[in-house]
Amino acid sequence: MAAASTARHPNEMDAMRVIRAIEQRERYRYVHPTVSPVESGYLVRSPCCSRNIDPGGGEIDVAWLDWNERQRQWTLLRKDHKADCWIEDSRYARLGELLMRLNGDPQKVFWQ
Repeated sequence: MAAASTARHPNEMDAMRVIRAIEQRERYRYVHPTVSPVESGYLVRSPCCSRNIDPGGGEIDVAWLDWNERQRQWTLLRKDHKADCWIEDSRYARLGELLMRLNGDPQKVFWQ
């Protein structure tokens, strides 16, 4: 018998919360991002309609939402496409607060 997973994230309910929330974002509302479960969180990817990152308009990494069970907090990371690495943006106790930051994105660090 397989052991049950004790990880809180990813889970289907919060994945749907992320999907519904990013539909309300302020930038590039006409593209359809994807949300994929990854270990301890979610990966948001989107077609690159600005062509700033991918001139061909292919899918790019937008954000990584990482849950730290020990600290009981979310970390929101953004992709540095030039260096091809993830950079910590901010930390949150609640997923809703993180999603507000991701959706607003006044400095265009996520939705490029």
